[in-house]
Amino acid sequence: MSAPPPVIELRGIEKKYLSGRFAVEALRGIDLRVDGGELVAIMGPSGSGKTTLMEILGCLLQPTGGKYLFKGQPIESIPPDGLARLRGEEIGFVFQSFNLLPRLSAAENVELPLTYRSVARRERRERAARALERVGLAARARHRPAELSGGERQRVAIARALVNTPSLILADEPTGNLDTQTGESVLELLFSLVRDGATVVMVTHDPRIGERAERLVTIRDGLIDGDGATGAAAPRRGAP
Repeated sequence: MSAPPPVIELRGIEKKYLSGRFAVEALRGIDLRVDGGELVAIMGPSGSGKTTLMEILGCLLQPTGGKYLFKGQPIESIPPDGLARLRGEEIGFVFQSFNLLPRLSAAENVELPLTYRSVARRERRERAARALERVGLAARARHRPAELSGGERQRVAIARALVNTPSLILADEPTGNLDTQTGESVLELLFSLVRDGATVVMVTHDPRIGERAERLVTIRDGLIDGDGATGAAAPRRGAP
């Protein structure tokens, strides 16, 4: 029985932006493979290409060169409506600024990806409740974002990312707006998702994440500057 394809496979990915008469090379030939169940931290200085890389991984941005295969399927072969479905069903996003709708409760925010997919109301509520329980916020389901702490808001955002059971979770600076203790609890939650079999890629400036991730990819000037194990213990499925 053959092994499943990697969740992410990038081959020579390039991205150029036009600035007046000049082309700015944000990415200059990125090769990257991420298998299912990995937790990968991507680090680099400002302007290194991290954000562009994250947007390409999330199918929010098309590369100008190279090939991106998501679970073995070339992204360039997928039409725009198919890409929208892929983002909604296969990729969960966690943002530094949480991106929660202030007028909706925690549960309603978590339900949003299911609403966009026209999932029946009863199923939406059940799945949102399970996702909030998974992140330890079942008792806060009816609270609005303004009634939650920063760490709780980030947990709601993670629950929203989980509700579709995606193949990939992309986290952009997930601890960036949190104090040290709260950031640590959110990091532990992300590690627990990997132990349960999720695939997580984080873009971060936080050296604590870089030190604790099983694998660290560094990017500089649009190129991968390093890619290897950090020496941290790999999160194991079922580990305490």
